[in-house]
Amino acid sequence: MGLPALRTKLIADADLGAGNVLAKLREHGVAPDEPTITFDVEVDGHPAWTALTFGELDERVAARAAWLQARGIGRRDPVAVYVTSAADVFLNFLALTRLGAIPALMNGNMPGDVAVEYIQRLGATGVIADAVHAPLLGAQPVFAAAETGTGDPGAAPEHFRHHADDPIAITHSSGTTRMPTPVVHSHSSLFAAIRAIRLTEPRSHEPVRHMSALPAAHAAGIITLHQALCNRYELLCLSAQGGPFGHNGAAVVDAIERWRPTGVFGFAVTWAEIAALDLSGRDLDSVRVWFNTGDCAHEAHVRKLIAIGSHPTWTREGMVTVPGSRFTDGIGSTEMGHSAFHVTHRQGSEHYDRCVGRPYPFADVALLDLSTGRPVPDGEVGHVGLKSPTLAPGYWNDSVNTYRNRLDGYYLTGDLMYRHDNGCYHHVDRAVDAVDLGDGQWLYTALTEERILARCPDIRDCTVVARRTATAVDTDVLLILAPGADPTIDRTEQIRAAMGGPAAATVRSAPVVQENDIVLGPTGKVRKFLMRQRHLAATR
Repeated sequence: MGLPALRTKLIADADLGAGNVLAKLREHGVAPDEPTITFDVEVDGHPAWTALTFGELDERVAARAAWLQARGIGRRDPVAVYVTSAADVFLNFLALTRLGAIPALMNGNMPGDVAVEYIQRLGATGVIADAVHAPLLGAQPVFAAAETGTGDPGAAPEHFRHHADDPIAITHSSGTTRMPTPVVHSHSSLFAAIRAIRLTEPRSHEPVRHMSALPAAHAAGIITLHQALCNRYELLCLSAQGGPFGHNGAAVVDAIERWRPTGVFGFAVTWAEIAALDLSGRDLDSVRVWFNTGDCAHEAHVRKLIAIGSHPTWTREGMVTVPGSRFTDGIGSTEMGHSAFHVTHRQGSEHYDRCVGRPYPFADVALLDLSTGRPVPDGEVGHVGLKSPTLAPGYWNDSVNTYRNRLDGYYLTGDLMYRHDNGCYHHVDRAVDAVDLGDGQWLYTALTEERILARCPDIRDCTVVARRTATAVDTDVLLILAPGADPTIDRTEQIRAAMGGPAAATVRSAPVVQENDIVLGPTGKVRKFLMRQRHLAATR
């Protein structure tokens, strides 16, 4: 079946959602020998770096569904998945949804003691864990991930029929302090953006090969998998290998050279790591576009990425390939399900300063004054409120926070933005990280970091840590230097100049630190709450 006909059928199928993509593709005639997903690890004897056909993928999922059903797993059972490889995440996710169970996908970098408490809070029926993670769980009953693929595919039950509101996954936030928050996704919510935009967007004239460096256990990882399957894109899913918090830049660059993707998905931390590398002599011309979600990416990192790769363009001589790629930024969160905003950067574009672009058509965005519940005018910073079919229904076993984050029908994302009069939105900070300086002045840590990196080329990355004393606000800017930068130089005045305004007057110091001095969560996001506690306690 041709792709246009398949996409037309999928769009028209009201029962299609995030819980039954494989079953619906089979129903609508995808050929068993069509290539689908490639993993960087062996799958049940199938070699790494070699695509599974649709038939092979379906069979491997069916084997796991049969194995899990034989051990009592069924409808509405929450089952934790605590593994390393993307293959173990996705194949067990697909198998559990076939049974009508609820896979609770856990980032493999979650510390063992946190994982044990998290699983207990879930009330999980069981835990699928690999050989690395099972010993961390103590007496917790474990299903061995290496055994789940040994079931009889022929014994797998028919696919469970999901209702639009049925829970089909639990993923988690990065954890502001210590304990990640479990977020529920429904059959309709986690597929809404694919239905609204990904199945209708124009198909490239050339083969599409996407590579995902996203954590497989994240909502964005599931969406990337589903949009590739439904659009018949080739997809390589990298596992959490190469760095203490997932993929380091070098591992991703190596994979690009090996697999030659046209598009690469990742979080902001991935681009920061790639931008820190010497990319001269690396063969990255296959990349047409970089896709970011999670935190807004920094201008300093985006500019380095769009300078590499290539893109086709029309000339008088016809279609030619020229240097330079695109970077599509889509700020999002676990609770948002899919990013609500999008902006594309390319060489020559200048919409930076944490510009996140415009909302997608499916997203109703309001910037709210929490004291009145009313929208703020253009140019004024407000709390982001979102109404969207992509939103997660709530938090698992936590009604208090599910409803606390709602206001006048909007979900409060925890972000602070302002809207420019040209219709574009600019992200300035997370609400919990912004510091009130008084007299209507604020220190926005994310915007401050953005401006420092844009103006100080010898600084590779930085983290702003601010605290309020009895009489003032003290700010330390922790600097990670670019390769070759002189660590003995005092950059405090340079930092103040980059910050400008009342925020500059709060700067106490700008010390050079090492990467392991920065407290990160499982996805590589800086835990600023803990940084404030630990760093400021040490410098009193």
